[in-house]
Amino acid sequence: MQQNSLFNLVETAEYAVKVEQLVKKFGDFTAVASIDITIGRGEIVGLLGPNGSGKTTTLNMISGLSQPTSGRVLVFGVDPRKQATVARRLLGVVPQETALYEELSASRNLMFHAELFGYRGKEKARRVEAMLELAQLSDRAHSRVSSFSGGMKRRLAIVRAMLHDPWLVYLDEPTLGVDVQSRNVIWDYILRLKQEGKSVLLTTNYLEEASALCDRIAILDHGRLLVNDKPSQLKSSFGSSVLDLGIGKRLDNTLIDELKNMPGIQGVTVHDDELVITFSGKDGEQAGAMVPKILTVIGDAGHTLQHINLREPSLDEVFLALTGKGVRDA
Repeated sequence: MQQNSLFNLVETAEYAVKVEQLVKKFGDFTAVASIDITIGRGEIVGLLGPNGSGKTTTLNMISGLSQPTSGRVLVFGVDPRKQATVARRLLGVVPQETALYEELSASRNLMFHAELFGYRGKEKARRVEAMLELAQLSDRAHSRVSSFSGGMKRRLAIVRAMLHDPWLVYLDEPTLGVDVQSRNVIWDYILRLKQEGKSVLLTTNYLEEASALCDRIAILDHGRLLVNDKPSQLKSSFGSSVLDLGIGKRLDNTLIDELKNMPGIQGVTVHDDELVITFSGKDGEQAGAMVPKILTVIGDAGHTLQHINLREPSLDEVFLALTGKGVRDA
């Protein structure tokens, strides 16, 4: 299918991805249990979840590598299983393993990929040159990939997926194991795709990455979709503000219950010498007004504070509350 035809297909599609009542079973085991997810055009969506949550299985069905047991997947209105050739033109995939040809040069890796998608002659050379420049690897075009750092390989793998100008890019752990400089370059790639009107689906165990890049975050656990919302909304669902207090000794249950029963407090947890208080409400004004009262109650009970910090909830806390696991322990 020519680029003009693909563009027309994309322009007329209501969504980049539409997943409806998606189910995948392996014998008696249900890996994905009736989930619904949409990704809009020009939207970045993060798919998060503990190991075994169904992320990879869901992505395999979206990319056409696996057949759903029931339900439907559409990529710009195309069923990736029934129209595989069209879906491959629409989709660029960057797996967690870079899967580059280590003994070939960066240029040869890109040329091989370009030929698979029908690029020839000057057009192929132009696309390869542009991708090498984007990856900041022009000066290493003829170097073997085996000599590259992890960050350089990751950048090359990402621009390889972008070479055929796909409209949906799937990135599996795009910055896993790369240095800070490469991470920032990769973030720029992802945001550039959004600016070009492309859609991005990514998985990541770095929740600060998901918060910085994603328009929406979907969290899976045990094959079920727990939430699918904007990062800001997910944080506010956990609470308006969080108060961290360093305490000299553990609080007794009576004092903890007294704190829990104070107006505006949504939750109280104790981790060793750290007291974490979550406030309800839509903003932090109520939290600010409550802090002096909380400090008075704790001080009257004979506790000396080592530190105090009032902040916004984090995605890590949302993830933990939903799945019972910290994302890096998942």
